[in-house]
Amino acid sequence: MSRSPRRLAIILSGGGARGAYEAGVLWYVFDELTRLRGAAPKVDILCGTSVGAINSAFVAAHLSDPVLGVRRLVDVWSSLRLDQVVGFGVRQLVSLPRVLMGGGSGQGVFDVVPMSQLVHKEIPWRAVSRSLRKGQLKALSVSTTEVSTGRTVIFMQTGPTTALPTRAPPRTLIRADRIGPQHALASAAIPLLFPPVKIGGQMYVDGGVRQNTPIAPAIRLGATHVLVIGTSKLVRGVVQPELGEGAPGATFLLGKILNALLLDHLDNDLGTVNLLNDIVESGRAAFGPDYVQQLNAAAALRGGHALTEIETLVVRPTERVGRLAAEYLRQGKLRSGALVTKQLLKLLDVGVADDADLASYLLFDGGFARSLIELGRADAHARRTELLDFFGSLEESSPPDEEPSARDSSKWSLPPPAVG
Repeated sequence: MSRSPRRLAIILSGGGARGAYEAGVLWYVFDELTRLRGAAPKVDILCGTSVGAINSAFVAAHLSDPVLGVRRLVDVWSSLRLDQVVGFGVRQLVSLPRVLMGGGSGQGVFDVVPMSQLVHKEIPWRAVSRSLRKGQLKALSVSTTEVSTGRTVIFMQTGPTTALPTRAPPRTLIRADRIGPQHALASAAIPLLFPPVKIGGQMYVDGGVRQNTPIAPAIRLGATHVLVIGTSKLVRGVVQPELGEGAPGATFLLGKILNALLLDHLDNDLGTVNLLNDIVESGRAAFGPDYVQQLNAAAALRGGHALTEIETLVVRPTERVGRLAAEYLRQGKLRSGALVTKQLLKLLDVGVADDADLASYLLFDGGFARSLIELGRADAHARRTELLDFFGSLEESSPPDEEPSARDSSKWSLPPPAVG
């Protein structure tokens, strides 16, 4: 009985400045865990949404030396200053009412020119294609939301042995393209806060609006092992917010809305994966070990997607990031050379609430980033036994991948017909 090739996908979620947590987990996986195992993990698929798209592209560009690359990613996050990432000057202040009322003509609250410059400067984009061409990576996907339709558009670039998926989830379009800074910036364009980004005549915003944790593209690309790095704490049951005597203000409510839009998809996606695994396990128990092969053979005749067991491991914050942001602001540690930006962040302070969720998306500040990086390292270290088992199971013998596909998108500078 043949065995499917084992493929590792790393999934990086969205969350603005919360992306520093992902850098901390990646640092542990590629640095400290590598020393324990004696080798860095071989990543086949990288999928990112929002700030996770930026982090994914950074990792993809440094796969010739991933340990050094992740250290550099940590350095970039640790050295950030707010005014080096987003701008809020007199022009933005004057146009703020118009933007909030929907008359901003595609504008956002913040000027993202500094962020664009940072993304262009810090990521060697040609190295992304080189990693794919050399087989150091099989696929990179970046999830966005198309403004005109509201559907998810997943931009994918694949290597010479990886075919583009032939089917997509509902209300989702898959486009082959050479991933560049515009894709990462579009995926990270949080609605209202940042302006949409134009790609090929269409406007796109944060992919987390509908798909914050892009597990689906990883599955479509043949992942058998999925490491998910989230940016929000797992909350079980109903948690009563800790409020003061007054009513919550607009920034508190907007922060909670962004949480609902951008952070709360992970558990649903994992539930779907667990359901598929249960189907595989139950089918084998009821119909024998060849159940999956027979099922996939029937699915192939109908053009369906092959079913396989997917091993998942999720690392996510063990503390509430909104609360950490509130504490950071209260302590007055924010570094910024722009007076107006400082004044704006005062408006984002916790007020009567214990959390500063909105600020946690915007605190692109080295000090705050370092606290999240250390949290990510600590959380990953606490899961080191699970991580070692996860990568150990991945390295069991498996057959080579399929022959090169004619649909290799690493050679495409313009997208072919989309899948949807």
